[in-house]
Amino acid sequence: MPSPAFLVADDHPLFRAAVIQIIRGQFPDYAVLEASSASTLSASLAEHPEIELVLLDLTMPGTHGFSALLHVRGEHPQMPVVVISSNDQPRVLRRAQQFGASGFISKSASADEIAQAIAAVLEGDEAFPQIAAAHSPADADLAVRLAQLTPHQFKTLLYVADGLLNKQIAQEMGVTEHTVKVHVTAILKKLGCHSRTQVAVLVRSLDAENNGP
Repeated sequence: MPSPAFLVADDHPLFRAAVIQIIRGQFPDYAVLEASSASTLSASLAEHPEIELVLLDLTMPGTHGFSALLHVRGEHPQMPVVVISSNDQPRVLRRAQQFGASGFISKSASADEIAQAIAAVLEGDEAFPQIAAAHSPADADLAVRLAQLTPHQFKTLLYVADGLLNKQIAQEMGVTEHTVKVHVTAILKKLGCHSRTQVAVLVRSLDAENNGP
């Protein structure tokens, strides 16, 4: 049986290597897997049930800010996710927590701070720096609405946000155009949107740099 593993998802090889070195030094019983994009993140989680914790960057290719976090939480609700980001503004920390992360590590954190945060989450605790930003009802509502989407609907959502037509989405996902139309209809209903433009605006609101409520 494979050893328990961490998945380090970040598109910067040097930062991944630094985190992996910390993990191997502090958590020798764990294997380490790597992902550098939204697609390799999803594939790794699907192929490796031994993963017990995900360390997730917010700015990988194929992501829209917090979209990867929400996607992982939707597909693997029991999987603890620790967000790692260079953007450690209070609102980003608060949104990470509201969208289901178990912890937050700034990329400026020391090796000891990174190890302590990981250890806390493995023990079932949360690991967030002091959060100054107030709770946002709008973000809480958005998280609830997005949680209603199935994995295929969520993937379709991101393609719609990128401006792809149904025919193009069907080619990307390997499904029929009719299936995509069904997904889009369900997405609009679940998210309370009336158009694809509204969907794109909603997805853009997931960007870590977004200055919404």
